[in-house]
Amino acid sequence: MSTYLPTLKQLQYLVALRDIGHFGRAAEACFVTQSTLSAGIRELETLIGITLVERTRRVVRFTPLGERIAEKARRVLREADELGDMARAAGQPLSGDMRMSVIPTIAPFMLPRILPRLRRDYPDLKLYLREEPSGAACEGLQQGRSDCVLLALPYACGDVESVTLFDDRLFLAYPEGELAPPPHGVRPGEIDESRLLLLEDGHCLKDHALAACNRPEIRAEATMLGTSLHTIVQMVDNGLGVTILPGMAIDSGILEGTDVAATPLAAENPTRSIALVWRRASPREKDFRLLAKMLGERV
Repeated sequence: MSTYLPTLKQLQYLVALRDIGHFGRAAEACFVTQSTLSAGIRELETLIGITLVERTRRVVRFTPLGERIAEKARRVLREADELGDMARAAGQPLSGDMRMSVIPTIAPFMLPRILPRLRRDYPDLKLYLREEPSGAACEGLQQGRSDCVLLALPYACGDVESVTLFDDRLFLAYPEGELAPPPHGVRPGEIDESRLLLLEDGHCLKDHALAACNRPEIRAEATMLGTSLHTIVQMVDNGLGVTILPGMAIDSGILEGTDVAATPLAAENPTRSIALVWRRASPREKDFRLLAKMLGERV
C-alpha cells in the first residue's frame, strides 16, 4: 500500500473545481486563494502521476479519467462527512452542523415559524440552510452538499428515506370578482388554461398543480414563469391571470395587501405532501426523525 495518499483537502479542491468549472470561484467556495487550490490539484496530479485537468486561459476541461476520479472523490468526501455524523449521532441529539436544503415554495412560509423554536430547544444545532429548486436540492443531497431536504412530495429524489410532515392543500388564486366559485371550490375543468400562471420547470409545485388538475392540455397552454410565488401573486393582482397556490403560502399572508382571492381546488388529489428526506442508511437518521417530528408539530 502506498504511503502517499491524497488528502481530503485535495479531493475537496478537485470536486469544487469540477462542480464550478472556474479556478477562482472554486477557490472562493473552498475559502482559499486560487493559487492554493491550483497548487493542491497539481500536487494531487503529481501524486497519482496523471493529468486530471487540462488548463487553458478560457476553459477548465477535465480529462475522462479526471471526471471519474472527481466522482470517486465526491463519494470519498461524503463518506468522510458521515464519519463525523456517526460521532454526532452517538452524542447529544440535534447538535453540531447540519445542512438542510429547502425548496422555494416552502422556505419563506414555513421557516419563520419553525426556526425560533429550533434555536430555543436545540441551541447546539448549527443549521445551515440553502434554498433551491427540487431538482437541485435532490442532486445536492445525493452528492453530499446537504444532509437533508425539506421537500414537497411526490417527487423522485433518489435513494432516500422520508417522513411526511403534513398535507398542504392547493388553492386557485384569482382577481377578486373574476370568479364566483361554488361552495365545493373550483374544479379543474373550470380553470381557463390560457390564463393559468405557473412556476417554471424545476419547481415541483408546478408538477403538483398539473397533476392535481389532470388536464393534459393545461401543460401546453399554461404560462411557465421563472419567478417566485410572490411575483406571480402580483401578476394575478394586476389581472394577468390566475394561479395555483399552496395553503401554507395563503396561511402566511401572501395575499395580504392584494385584491386576490383564493378558493380550494376541488380535485381528486388536491394536496401536496410536505416531507423531510435524507439519504438512505444515513448515520443521522435518528436526528432527522426527531427534526421531522418537531417540524410536523410546529405546523
